[in-house]
Amino acid sequence: MAEARSESPRSATVLEVKSDREVLISRTFRAPPRIVFDAWTRPEFVRRWWAPRSCVEVVDIQADVRVGGAYRYQTRHDGRDTTFYGTYSEVTPHTRLAYTQIFDMFPDAAVLVTITFEERDGKTHLVSHEVYPSKEALEGALASGMEHGLRETMDQLDELVASLR
Repeated sequence: MAEARSESPRSATVLEVKSDREVLISRTFRAPPRIVFDAWTRPEFVRRWWAPRSCVEVVDIQADVRVGGAYRYQTRHDGRDTTFYGTYSEVTPHTRLAYTQIFDMFPDAAVLVTITFEERDGKTHLVSHEVYPSKEALEGALASGMEHGLRETMDQLDELVASLR
């Protein structure tokens, strides 16, 4: 008799502080890397998951996803607009991205982000390695509620990529 298997609809988002300036975020998504990469990079998809819907409105998403290209994500929270922006330094479709991430309220605190999209049995294991410019910048990000917002957005991304399979 075949064993019945139940697949959990979502995997957990894991956030690990690796040093006083580094964070590692990982999650497995129920879709192949091609779909997860597209959801991470195509503006029409990014606008559907990037900000926590419970408290933030996405106002505008722009992205020129190529080495040297730039992105700009504008959001609104409690009537105040904020922007995240940066430049891509590496774009390897479906496997790897590297870029800077700058929050307009802290323009001198660029975060270096490297993301890998690894195929595992038809799913994607995503790892985001973030390097902050200082211990204080990382502490500020964590104190801002980053972890809660991150978990909500990763759940939203998981729902999106499952619908795109």
